[in-house]
Amino acid sequence: MTLVSEDFTRLADPFRRELLAHCYRMLGSVHDAEDLVQETYLRAWKAYGSFEGRSSVRTWLYRIATNVCLTALDSRTRRPLPAGIGASYGPDDQLTEDHEVPWLEPIPTDPADVVTARQSTRLAFVAALQLLPPRQRAVLILRDVLKWSATETAEQLEMTVAAVNSALQRARTQVGSLSEDDVVEPSSAEERAVLDRWVTAFEAKDIPAIVSMFTKDVVWEMPPYPGWYLGPEMVAWHLTNQCPAVPGGSRMLAVTANGQPAYGLYLRAPDGEFRPFNLQVLTLTKDGISHVASFFDLRLFARFGLPETAR
Repeated sequence: MTLVSEDFTRLADPFRRELLAHCYRMLGSVHDAEDLVQETYLRAWKAYGSFEGRSSVRTWLYRIATNVCLTALDSRTRRPLPAGIGASYGPDDQLTEDHEVPWLEPIPTDPADVVTARQSTRLAFVAALQLLPPRQRAVLILRDVLKWSATETAEQLEMTVAAVNSALQRARTQVGSLSEDDVVEPSSAEERAVLDRWVTAFEAKDIPAIVSMFTKDVVWEMPPYPGWYLGPEMVAWHLTNQCPAVPGGSRMLAVTANGQPAYGLYLRAPDGEFRPFNLQVLTLTKDGISHVASFFDLRLFARFGLPETAR
């Protein structure tokens, strides 16, 4: 390895993790984000000899990553969650998967990450970002997540300051504030007790106990199914009539996704082994569980470090 390569690696490698989160916010896909971070570092390495140090290495890498993401979005459609595009399900609606839609993916996160990092990868926030035009999306992330000034953002995106401010106002109107004061972190004994109750109730398929933990406007969605369920009664109907789990026939393994509590759900197979069924990401508020996203892409289990079978 040359001295230039060693110098580049030393200076650039510490930012890989935050650049992955940045590309994930832009694309809504962990797989795509990983590819674009690799492309960012390849471009940066090739250009490092001409880097003049007018900005920090971090700012320079973000400029490259943002441009790589914007280019990628020219040929990609947005990645929504079902509630962002579909209609709520009723008892008469058939469950039909839609694999034509590139659904939003959850991202593994370290629960030790700082609060602002967790907030900016919240599932609801990233889902809302996907509804914005790509350049508005970039402006909102640079201004509200990374806290860059309008001037810095304008320089990064080759826009005028007036255009940045206009794009930011439109984006904020659609997405809202990054602050989620009603979302609580599962750090206190009370919140951990709620999650313990969730696991106990779900493994026992105790529908009344599950429903008792919901807010009155809970949303339950299940990519790749394009519909979703609204309210405790409809979620209870779904779990009673459509969920194949039986009392004692499931196992839940805890992970953290998008800075939120999440669980790999395993169902008992005919051979007695508990095999992956879906990955649940919960939104826990002071009033209860307000949102459950159950992802049926079983490739997520390996990405989250979950085993092929559970006990």
